[in-house]
Amino acid sequence: MMYAPHRLSAAVLAAALCASGLTAVALAGPAAADGPGVGTPWVASVGDSYMSGEAGRWAGSSNASSSYADALGSAAYFDNATNTGEQIARCHRSKAQESYIGGGVSGLNLACSGAKTSTYTSSDGYFKPGLDFSDNGAGQQGQAKMLQTFATAHNVKMVVVGIGGNDFNFASVVQSCVTDFVGSPSWFPNYCYDDSSVTANFTAANISTVQTKVATSLQNVRAAMRNAGYADSAWSMVVQTYPSPIPNSAGFRYSQSGYTRQSTGGCGFWNKDADWANSTALPTINGTVRNAITASGVAGVKTLELASAFNGRRLCENTVGLYEEKGLTSWLQSGAVDQTEWVNQIRTVSTIGTKYYIQESLHPNYWAQMGLRSCVRQVWNGGAVRGGACTIAGTGLVAGEPRMALS
Repeated sequence: MMYAPHRLSAAVLAAALCASGLTAVALAGPAAADGPGVGTPWVASVGDSYMSGEAGRWAGSSNASSSYADALGSAAYFDNATNTGEQIARCHRSKAQESYIGGGVSGLNLACSGAKTSTYTSSDGYFKPGLDFSDNGAGQQGQAKMLQTFATAHNVKMVVVGIGGNDFNFASVVQSCVTDFVGSPSWFPNYCYDDSSVTANFTAANISTVQTKVATSLQNVRAAMRNAGYADSAWSMVVQTYPSPIPNSAGFRYSQSGYTRQSTGGCGFWNKDADWANSTALPTINGTVRNAITASGVAGVKTLELASAFNGRRLCENTVGLYEEKGLTSWLQSGAVDQTEWVNQIRTVSTIGTKYYIQESLHPNYWAQMGLRSCVRQVWNGGAVRGGACTIAGTGLVAGEPRMALS
């Protein structure tokens, strides 16, 4: 990928990372006394792309210039000790990710874009660690194994989990919906909600299967902490649900006629498919996650409800727009956070020769992730961990983050 022409200065980036606790991950090692219950408290996160920080480079969308929205530059996903690359290629662990809440609390991001409940290697050869104890002996480990190792030598007080979407084949479902949109006319639309490849993911049998997998993942997280020397009461597990990335049909700012919904907005869903996504697919996925918490038998789990977290700022929603539609040319301009989208455009082969990745499509962007960071800080609650539903609470930024409320 080409280097972005707009990025934070080294001084500004260093200050931001220091304040968030992100730089602590790259230190050579903890103080000798650190470990379970001792030393700086840590918030650790495990899960998939909605947890790793996928799309965290971009603060909104623009078809005129990527520089308008480029908040973090080409190092956005670098998480190795020297800030020169990724520890695991294409995990896309963003510097804007939600676990770096600051305030004397350090953050650890073990999540990986594309991750499922179990470890696997993608069709294009990328290692995707699941929430298991997989270990090939060559440095490739499951996230539960990585968490166990880290927690043995650090004081992990809260673990935030976000998993299950890819076990419902989220990316394939989105691909089907966009393919059906661009491949059929408005006078005879081909919908994705009734495609056999889509409905197969939402049968009672598959829902039950995914629920069991998610429940096992939560048990693995608990086992990792127990193996690291923690009593169950010495730390807290928080499981987050998934947000709605697109509005209902009435909320789109582009007509479903003429293909501008995809060619301009990057949100190629037919109205009926968008309504189905919000009324059926998302509630089914989130309901499965909630049921898995109960089925896991893990006590004391708190839930961070995110289904409505981005409402009003979703992709192609009529309350926001592209930078050029709002007369803006930079994410640093006043009001950009309130006028631009919090979810990345759906991109296909249009990414060739650009700074974008296809895998960033339909994911919470920089604004959203900074908002989620506020949510997680409120969940942390000074160490008295609580659950709740997080939503937008106002306009503008507070210490660089959108105003969010946990209720």
